[in-house]
Amino acid sequence: METTIRRKQTSFRLRTDLLDEMKIAAERENRTLNNFVENLLLNYIYNEPNEVTKAAIEEAMSRTEYPEGELYDNVEDLF
Repeated sequence: METTIRRKQTSFRLRTDLLDEMKIAAERENRTLNNFVENLLLNYIYNEPNEVTKAAIEEAMSRTEYPEGELYDNVEDLF
C-alpha cells in the first residue's frame, strides 16, 4: 500500500541573513532548501524526548552540587 504525503504550498517572510544561512546549510547537506526546512520543522515537532529523558534533563538542570569525579574539564577526560 502506497501512501502519498500531501503538501501545500505556502510562503513565509524570513530575514535575508537567515535565509542565506539556511541555503548554505541545505547545500552542505545536499538537500533542497525546501527539504532542509521541512526536516528542521519535522525534527522540532516530532522529536520530543520521552519521560525518562525529560526527567534526566530536569535533574541535570536543577543540580547545584556534583559528586566527586562527575565533572570533566574536557571531552578527552569524559571518554
